Order: sequence, then structure tokens, then C-alpha cells
Amino acid sequence: MNLQSKIEYSIALLRKCEQMALDYDPDNGFYLAFSGGKDSQVLYHLAVMAGVKFKAHMNLTSIDPPDVIRFVKRNYPDVELIKPKMSIYDMALKKHIIPTRTMRWCCAEFKEMSGAGKVTLIGIRKAESVRRSKREEIEISSHKFSGNFDQFSEHKEQMVTCVGGKDKILVSPIIHWTDRDVWDFLNGNKIEHCSLYDEGYKRIGCILCPMSNYKDKRKDCQRFPHVKRKWIQTIQKLIDAGYINHNFTDAEFGFNWWISDKGFDKYYADEVLQQKIEFNE
Repeated sequence: MNLQSKIEYSIALLRKCEQMALDYDPDNGFYLAFSGGKDSQVLYHLAVMAGVKFKAHMNLTSIDPPDVIRFVKRNYPDVELIKPKMSIYDMALKKHIIPTRTMRWCCAEFKEMSGAGKVTLIGIRKAESVRRSKREEIEISSHKFSGNFDQFSEHKEQMVTCVGGKDKILVSPIIHWTDRDVWDFLNGNKIEHCSLYDEGYKRIGCILCPMSNYKDKRKDCQRFPHVKRKWIQTIQKLIDAGYINHNFTDAEFGFNWWISDKGFDKYYADEVLQQKIEFNE
């Protein structure tokens, strides 16, 4: 399928789902999850092209690249910026754990609850990862359904009545798009992108995201030293409070171990088994 066909398919999907979005939120229609990254930009512009009703929201985490926030404010002033009630550092102290690759509580706390009870547009794509390759164009966040629009339509009444206050119907209009499709769409329509991509960043999400590779984390440390400093301070507080009992020489050593490929995952897994730490207090 060529790019034009994918654009037409995505727009058709948005139009098919619009009434469902209006049923849940007559005033705003779709809840569009926006990040300032290339995929969410495509999602936003497709929604405009489709002529559907939507409201875009960007959930901040307190470790968002300043460049991204400035870009969004300048180019997408209608996007609602939602500030967190608690910084990610304070949340780590509350949970007694910093986020890791296998325990990404940060996504659940700062991102995934947004759009609850609504039809939410997201910019995920199968080509992004093995995990996302298993995702489908329409899903219910509680995993009660995952499939295409026609399959969803067959069971729509049953599915929709299953959606509770914390659930949401997820619609992924660009699920079948490739990286090249995304860039061809933006460049072909002369849509400006965030300058971090021009500096070599492949993704421009949270600074020092646990899912980033070591090379990108080292780059983040150099470009955003204030975030490195805050995490070191947080790790020191966790050490002082006795929640990190590993034999660290100091908090900076602990930080360097955290961003390494080894990270805290195995250590924390052992801690959970030994101490039955509750991470969702």
C-alpha cells in the first residue's frame, strides 16, 4: 500500500470512529494524545484533514525536553499542556523506586490514564517495535478487544458497554505506517518538525527514558545536565532512606549503573521478592 492509500485509509478510519467519539464526549469528540513527536504530528494533521472533531492534549512528565515544549507552544498552540500534580522525582520517592525498563510506572502515572472514558487517538505504529507489531487499529485499554474497525463494529454494543470509567477506546490511525511514510507525509506537506530530530535524536520523548539505549542516555546527560543532577539527588535520597541497599560508593555511581544496560531491573526484582515492596502505594 502506497502512502496516498495509507492516508486515505487513516482518514476513513477517523471518520468511521467519529460518531463513537462524540457519543462519549459530545463537546470535544476525540481525545488526541499529542507528544510533539513526528508520529503525533501526523496524527494531528490527519485529524484536521479528516475534518473530525478532536481536542489534543499533551501530558507533561517534568522530564520533557524544553525544545519539545517550545516547539509545541509555537506550532500547536491549541494543544492543552497538562502539568503533572507531582514531579517524577517526587513520585520515585513516594514509590521507593526509580523507573526502569521492566518497571515503567512512569508511563502509567503520567501518560496512560489520560483520555479515560473517551475515544483516544494515539500515534503508535507496528513498525516501531516487536511489542507494538502486535497492536491493532482499535483496542480497549483493558484489553477486552483488539482488532480492526469491522471486527469492532460487529461487537460494538457489547464492547462499548464494557468500557468503564478508567477504560478508553484506543484508535491508532497510523498503525500500518512506516518511518519513511511519516517523514514523507511531514516533508511532503511542508510541516515543520522539532529540531531535536535534526540533532540525531530518533525519539524525542522523556529525557533519560528507561527504554532509550545507553548511547542516547549519555547524549541526554550531556544535553540536559539538570535532569541528570535531579536523578542523582533522588537516588541519594532513596539510599539515605534505605530503599536502595545496593553497595553503591555514591549516588552518582548508582546513577551511572541505572542508565547502563544492566540498570536496576535485576536488583529491584530481587528486592520485590525479598521484601514484597508495594510499588503502587
